[in-house]
Amino acid sequence: MKLSIVIVNYNVTQLLRNCLQSIQEYLSDISCEVIVVDNASTDSSWRQLIDEFPDCRFIASEHNEGFAKANNKAVKTAEGEYILILNPDTEIEGYYMQDILDFADSKKDFGCLGVRMHDAAGNFLPESKRSVPDMINSFEKLFVGFKKNETKSYYRNDIGEHENAEVEVVTGAFMLIRKEVYEKAGGLDEAYFMYGEDIDLCYTLLQKGYRNYYYGQASILHHKGESTVKDEVYLSRFYGAMQIFICKYYKTTKPVQYSFLKAGLRLRHTIEKIKLK
Repeated sequence: MKLSIVIVNYNVTQLLRNCLQSIQEYLSDISCEVIVVDNASTDSSWRQLIDEFPDCRFIASEHNEGFAKANNKAVKTAEGEYILILNPDTEIEGYYMQDILDFADSKKDFGCLGVRMHDAAGNFLPESKRSVPDMINSFEKLFVGFKKNETKSYYRNDIGEHENAEVEVVTGAFMLIRKEVYEKAGGLDEAYFMYGEDIDLCYTLLQKGYRNYYYGQASILHHKGESTVKDEVYLSRFYGAMQIFICKYYKTTKPVQYSFLKAGLRLRHTIEKIKLK
């Protein structure tokens, strides 16, 4: 089997239905399987999809153990040469998967690949292509915003949104990776409950000599924010994930960057909490 698509669901039945319908429509010619892990949704309506999509394999988790752990659980059972980690709030938009797989097959030391993402209004989502967080680009992201066409900015604005290019970081909303490579890299780090695990895996791949790619010739619809409540729990998990990353990679090897980023994240987290009140 060429491809295993892994989707982790939590309380987004209709979005998941749309996602699975898009897979049915556009990947019918691909040798693939679809594995859906429900991460202990409080809304049991997702079970309706078991009969609607009999070719999909559904796994019910007893507890919500986080995005990374749920994906790792599914990947262990996957039979495909490639793994596609896909968010349930995304939709495939064309018959391009074979082209993507051919592109991946053609690249030496292929790490992972992401595609162009846009929201429901058609706006390009800049997190489709990113750099590994460092002292400069993190300050830009947290406090300044980004400048158009700035080379090596956090959001790689020097790369056109429809281009194919080598990048450092792609998003876990659509991440293609060989199962063998995923396992060699240790999978998604389960220290992250949600957010940050995609950056961590991409960085791990780079450290191991693999190359990551942005494939701008294909796009997905990402209903960004539809499945996320922006509350204090969200802020804690988001900024907490960034703290895990900098502590893991910078605390010992780059202490100056670590101190700067730690202070910056704390300040930004505080600002965002004040905005909620």
